[in-house]
Order: sequence, then structure tokens, then C-alpha cells
Amino acid sequence: MSLHLTDITLTYPDGASRLTALDHVTLDVPKGSLTAVVGPSGSGKSSLLAVAATLVTADAGTVTVDGTSTTGMTRGELSDLRRRAIGIVFQQPNLLPALTAVEQLQVMARIDGRKPRTARGRAMELLDAVGLADQAGRRPHQLSGGQRQRVNIARALMNDPTVLLVDEPTSALDHERGAAVIDLITRLTRQRATATVLVTHDRTQLTAADRVAEVHDGRLRVPVRRPSGDSRPAG
Repeated sequence: MSLHLTDITLTYPDGASRLTALDHVTLDVPKGSLTAVVGPSGSGKSSLLAVAATLVTADAGTVTVDGTSTTGMTRGELSDLRRRAIGIVFQQPNLLPALTAVEQLQVMARIDGRKPRTARGRAMELLDAVGLADQAGRRPHQLSGGQRQRVNIARALMNDPTVLLVDEPTSALDHERGAAVIDLITRLTRQRATATVLVTHDRTQLTAADRVAEVHDGRLRVPVRRPSGDSRPAG
């Protein structure tokens, strides 16, 4: 398993008491597979993603990323793990206005200490993978919403993560562009063997997922069956 959440409980202060965001959640995401997480607003989807990304530490439970348990890690060690093994696609691309598409990716490699020439080659490879090699020299204001999201996805893959966490990537896109982004995430998951978790509100695009996990009041349900419309056998 590339991502393994075991018995995760997460609470937040709520006046004199505490609010339970995640209630004994367990989730396994194998390499090369995509698990979609759905649920109503406030159900715990974002909290689950934040814990999986090691951005928030759970009250109890274990997060294991590519065989490495995060229990007891310092902030610095968690930061190193995120940089090395976890790619995060945020809901909004948040691209740097002054940088071109290829430079958005190169920045990630520089943070990781890679040589500029190697970084540019890797960045161009990923832009080609998301269909934007011919847009490498354009800045965010010169790209469409769908293109900016594709740069966002490529940037998350720059350091070759084993885990890819995607937060509502189609919320600002129309259905056609949103479907194209989901298809891209699915294809890259298979090609690069990432363990991908996709938080989404759009149930029309769930047939791309290997599994659909539903969150309600902090509790997670992972059906054995695949999304309706997918005739592949569950495994």
C-alpha cells in the first residue's frame, strides 16, 4: 500500500467541548489506483485529505506513506516526507503570476535541490504529459482555467510522488473541462503508479475511480463494489 490510514480520529475545539471531524477512519489506497472521496459539506472530506497530506496531525491513529509511518515525526521530517513522497493538487491552482508554466514546475525542483538543467527537462516532460508542452512559455493569465489546473497537476508530480492528493479539481471548471481534468488524473495515476485520493463533489465523474469512499459525520464507508457504470470486477 502506498497510503494507509489506520483508525484515524481527529477533533477540533468547539467552545467548551470538541468537534469530531474524523471518527476512527481507516483507508487503504494501493499504488496505481484512484479512490474518490465524496460526502456533504462539513462531513470530513477536507480533514481526511489534510491528515493524509500530513498537514494536520490526528489525535489518534496512524498515517503510513509508502511504508513510512509518520508517527513521532518532527515538523521538519514531515516537510521532507511531503516534498519527497506526496503531491498535492489544491482546489485553486495558485500559480505564481510572474512565472511561466515551465517555471512553475522548476520552482518545485529547486526547493528539492535539483540542478536547473535536470529540472527543466523533468518539467517539460510533465507539461507534455498533461498536453501543455506548447504552452510552456505562457504565464497564468495567458492560460485558460483548465490549462491552469493542468499546470497545477503537473506541478504536484514534479518530485515524482508516490501519493497524489487532489482536492476538488473541477470546482471552477465547466463539465467538459472538468471531465478532461478527471481523465488526466486517472491516466497519470495509472502511468505513474501513484496512490491517488480525489475529493470531489461531482458524482457524475466517479466512474473513473477504482473505489468511492463516502464520508458522513466524520465516518468513512468504502463499498466493495465499484462505481455504477464500471463493469470491471471489484478487487
